[in-house]
Amino acid sequence: MPRIAPVAGPSDVPAEHRRVADAVVEVFGGIRGPFSMLLHSPKLAERVLTLVKFFRDDSVVEGRLRSLAILTAVREREAAYVWAAQVGAARRAGVREEAIALIRAKGDPAALPVEEREIVTYTRQLMRTNRIEPSAFDALHTRYGAQWLVELTAAANYFALLCGIVNAFEVPAPADGDKLPVSGG
Repeated sequence: MPRIAPVAGPSDVPAEHRRVADAVVEVFGGIRGPFSMLLHSPKLAERVLTLVKFFRDDSVVEGRLRSLAILTAVREREAAYVWAAQVGAARRAGVREEAIALIRAKGDPAALPVEEREIVTYTRQLMRTNRIEPSAFDALHTRYGAQWLVELTAAANYFALLCGIVNAFEVPAPADGDKLPVSGG
């Protein structure tokens, strides 16, 4: 069970903030996961929700490549709930099963095609050290440009934020979702 009671529906928030809960339901079809905690601060939830819409609708980063970065960030943050939610999204975006399995296992990205390898390497460095080696940065910057790289970096960090929320409040992963290894390794 989560450390605080999750917000399960619009009726769980004060009347003056129901529109925010309604907006979450509109985007996700319900209130669960990180937003079940974020809605304890409706103004924060409202602002965070705008990022969801941006990444879904306006980002220049193709969904498949963004999903690689998201899965890598989530795996590094060991967030079972977000992992379970994002694996399905990654599959729908066209991420290969081999890439998902490698990220889940924290395997060597050298086994991936260069396009995938560069994103996984970049995101792992960012999550593990809060820095990017020049070669990893330059590879993506040269291939995609500044705006793309800013948006990819923001997406990875946005999902790291969500991981922090679900982990701090111990939001359990759905029982039927894709599982992270128990060891966390």
